[in-house]
Amino acid sequence: MKKKVLSVFLCTAMAVSMLVGCGGQDVPAEAPAEAAPAEGEAADAATEAAENAVADAEAAVGERPEGGYKFGYTCMDGSNPFFVILEQTIREEVEANGDTLVSFDPANDVTRQISGIEDLISQGIDAMFLNPAEAEGILPALDMLKEAGIPIIGFDTEVADMSYLVSYAGSDNYNAGKVCGEDLVAKCPDGGPIIVLDSPTMNSVVDRTNGFLDAIEGKGFEIVAQQDAKGNLEEAMGIAEDLLQAHGDVVAIFGGNDPTALGALAAANAAGLTDCKIYGVDGSPDIKAELASGESLIEGTGAQSPISIAKKSVEIMYQYMSGESVDERYPVETFLITADNVADFGTDGWQ
Repeated sequence: MKKKVLSVFLCTAMAVSMLVGCGGQDVPAEAPAEAAPAEGEAADAATEAAENAVADAEAAVGERPEGGYKFGYTCMDGSNPFFVILEQTIREEVEANGDTLVSFDPANDVTRQISGIEDLISQGIDAMFLNPAEAEGILPALDMLKEAGIPIIGFDTEVADMSYLVSYAGSDNYNAGKVCGEDLVAKCPDGGPIIVLDSPTMNSVVDRTNGFLDAIEGKGFEIVAQQDAKGNLEEAMGIAEDLLQAHGDVVAIFGGNDPTALGALAAANAAGLTDCKIYGVDGSPDIKAELASGESLIEGTGAQSPISIAKKSVEIMYQYMSGESVDERYPVETFLITADNVADFGTDGWQ
């Protein structure tokens, strides 16, 4: 859209400049001196015409293309159940409006994500739904999108420089970790050794971990290990297996998302642990099934709603594309699900 504005601006400015440049030659010798525009007046006329052209082009931003919009979509890991349902919901909403969604899954590789975004730009997308594999590492792709004049709606995970985004919809990730920490403090008042499996390159997980750590600070807990599990079940399981060989007495494990918590659960079960509380963040059907079983080491999950995030992201996108103003961010509620209230949310779908 910005390229269209610039094109109109340049064309109009050039046309007016040509008219001004030729004006002196076309004025008949006998014409009164006042018929020829003064140099300052000509410059003002050129500026006014160009400004009017830009205003007209910007007004057309709200016009839907004849063939519908083509939106790009990318998230950090398309195989994560959270993002599966999120992408599915965005796709359903977009296609219901007669528009197109082109998705790309970088599988947690920011280099691949940058290449994928470059390809989406070449396909002529009108706007972008974006969740970064790395908050800082994704910036080169944001530069490309900005250069191409493609607006970006961010979701679930912030980028390192939020000024690139038109708007952002995401969970209150700090609170999602905090409610897990508060639950642990209530259930283990004497504290004890714990393991934290985080993911420093994912801003959403960083916020969750900070919320958890702030909640347990000064409550007698000792972090015996804190490692990057990359938000991945298999990675978390392997790391937890190694850590539990040296720290089999931990009272709790905090995972930055539900796949991480499930990986820790598999490792804890293999190690024969019977008194370890495991927390995750997402509120996924798999975690809720563990909570509902009454026999799992999974103690709770800081729940969020991918469906709500997806619908809010689409709502923001269409508001912006129609020329309406939007806020910089739209927070989505997070809350704790445990065995005590899991029946209120069901286990066969997302809340």
